[in-house]
Amino acid sequence: MQATVKTFDDATRSGSVFLDDGAELAFDADAFDAGPLRLLRTGQRVNIVVDGGRITYVTLSTFPLP
Repeated sequence: MQATVKTFDDATRSGSVFLDDGAELAFDADAFDAGPLRLLRTGQRVNIVVDGGRITYVTLSTFPLP
């Protein structure tokens, strides 16, 4: 699923994204650390994996999902 980064805190490695339907979902450090990234910027397009309403994986939209 694709989304756009709304916020990202590099100290906590957590943030939130906007889904294409306008809904906002938060992600925690575990979801960020599951992917290969070191940093995100507001407005970046990302691929996410959602399980039970919780984001479990975040990566750039150009990277494959696991």
